[in-house]
Amino acid sequence: MRLDHTTWQEVEDYLKSSDGILVPTGSTEQHGPMGLIGTDAICAEQVAMGAGERADALVAPTLAYTPAPFNMDFPGTISLSVPLFEALLGEILECLDRAGFRHIYFINGHGANLDPLRRVAGQVPALTVRIRSWWDFEDVNDLRQNLYGEWEGMHATPSEIAITQATHRTLAPGDAVTPPVKLSAEYIRRHSGDRHGPADAHRKQFPDGRVGSHSALANPRDGFTLLEMAQQALSNDYRKFLET
Repeated sequence: MRLDHTTWQEVEDYLKSSDGILVPTGSTEQHGPMGLIGTDAICAEQVAMGAGERADALVAPTLAYTPAPFNMDFPGTISLSVPLFEALLGEILECLDRAGFRHIYFINGHGANLDPLRRVAGQVPALTVRIRSWWDFEDVNDLRQNLYGEWEGMHATPSEIAITQATHRTLAPGDAVTPPVKLSAEYIRRHSGDRHGPADAHRKQFPDGRVGSHSALANPRDGFTLLEMAQQALSNDYRKFLET
């Protein structure tokens, strides 16, 4: 159940039996010619909601305004500065702590969120915090690689677009029908966590917004499979997390 769809009395009752909560984190940024601007937030939220149903966990409102400065030259992107995002995270954790939550599980959908999340995670000593991206679960990552291989790439990936196709809408590929330039393993390693350069240079290098990802390989069938697998994996991991 979503936290913002409950009453305070329901939350008070919930805290009598559980002190855990799932917090989805995404972004509001371009995702290529056929990817929704809210893709990262949609994926994190959909995975969290399904896991929450399985594990009887509350799910906080999705944090969709996050750092994405490298995509600011693409219309529709909204990016927060890293200091502002970290300040926001810190205050959210303080509020959850005051309410009585003790186990905070961030389920992430945007690489640039990871370093700020890690820096803020230990600021409230009473809290136990876990941070995982939905694609980190072994079975989910294996499926991504089996479905798309090197064409999964780094941004506007077919796996994340497949999930939005399954839950929201499917757009015609448009320019994405043409495969992008494949990325080397070294490039992916050096730029993991969305370590990209200035917005103008980023758009010049990746003019349609895709970063090594062949988005047109996505389909809703794969999206349903990926989503269900990620929801179950998160539910299992969340239950274990509550025992720590």
